[in-house]
Amino acid sequence: MQKAMQPLDSRLMKAYARQPVSFVRGRGARLWDEHGTEYLDAIAGVAVTGLGHAHPEIAAVIAEQAGLLLHTSNVFRIDWQERLGQRLCALAGMETAFFCNSGAEANEAALKLARLHGHRRQVARPQILVMDNGFHGRTLATLSATGNPAKQRGFEPLMPGFVRVPYDDIGAVHHAAAQHGDIVAVLIEPVQGEGGIRLASPDYLRQLRSLCDQHGWLLMLDEIQTGLGRTGAWFGHQHADIAPDVMTLAKALGNGIPIGACLARGPAADLISPGQHGSTFGGNPLACRVGCTVLDIMEREDIPGRARRLGRRLLNGLQQALHGHPDVLAVRGQGLMVGIELNRNCQELVGSALARQRLLITVTRESTIRLLPPLICDESQIDDIVARVACLLKPASAAQPGAPAAGQLAAA
Repeated sequence: MQKAMQPLDSRLMKAYARQPVSFVRGRGARLWDEHGTEYLDAIAGVAVTGLGHAHPEIAAVIAEQAGLLLHTSNVFRIDWQERLGQRLCALAGMETAFFCNSGAEANEAALKLARLHGHRRQVARPQILVMDNGFHGRTLATLSATGNPAKQRGFEPLMPGFVRVPYDDIGAVHHAAAQHGDIVAVLIEPVQGEGGIRLASPDYLRQLRSLCDQHGWLLMLDEIQTGLGRTGAWFGHQHADIAPDVMTLAKALGNGIPIGACLARGPAADLISPGQHGSTFGGNPLACRVGCTVLDIMEREDIPGRARRLGRRLLNGLQQALHGHPDVLAVRGQGLMVGIELNRNCQELVGSALARQRLLITVTRESTIRLLPPLICDESQIDDIVARVACLLKPASAAQPGAPAAGQLAAA
């Protein structure tokens, strides 16, 4: 594989362990690098481009809005922001919305709501219940809420105000409630994405909802990865038939345009007052118009239903193809959010998948292959992902003769 040209004197901070490839264009679930080599995208920018790359309807809206108005200020009314807020609240059963630019910012807003809720209840030092292996962002507050010591290392002292318990363990929540009378909210992902594609059981989420009602806690759901069709429902918590008090969204809402949203209802809906929170770029006309267009397409094409059907095909295909594999501990997922847990560190497979299979994957928690393909994939592309992953996990000597290898896929 020919390496992409690298700057001789890069001025970029070394925040990323980048692969030696640079993509220059995309269409649907396909990408092409600067040499014209075609790849199959099985991560969608980490659950961002759910509607695929270069969607013509979204591209047209971006171009039109860029020629009209990109930015004013939240000092003034922004019609597209109000429209998107109305639509998201109606879709999710929420009452108010705050717009920002990323998932971490959306979770920051949720954490602020939790503290305001605590102070309203006369709790002097409110605490938020969070989960082992959870991930909520890389700002100092969201990093402190995250349950991954490797991500936190070097950034101590972390922010106080968090109580951590094991995920999907209602007994641990009961114990925390008995030990900490100053808990005011719970922040949890319906499926832990960065944590290795681990699903909370519906019964656990229902009991958690009941405990929050009993104690007056806010149930805050981080749906940054799971929201907007990814799990086969509009929102991941709908599989448990519960309703959150606060929900955060980002990623797929902009299909590549930066946007985040924090939605609230009930006692959380009116906690923020002017001057307490804000965002310079949050809710700008371009991002919010794109968000409305994303919802238009998802509703018109029943994208959540499509993800549910394709997710079953992907999960079943992988379970069959990898059955009995000596390195595979588990294949699990919900909708088009699938993890393959191995019995070893497999981080090198990200590069191997690019070089040998022309396939984009990620690895989380060092040993779990994470697949988050675009929600608009067709059945043949889902089957192709299964075939390429199965070939990737075979020893080189056992690879099938017809498997795609470096240089064998068609160039555009």
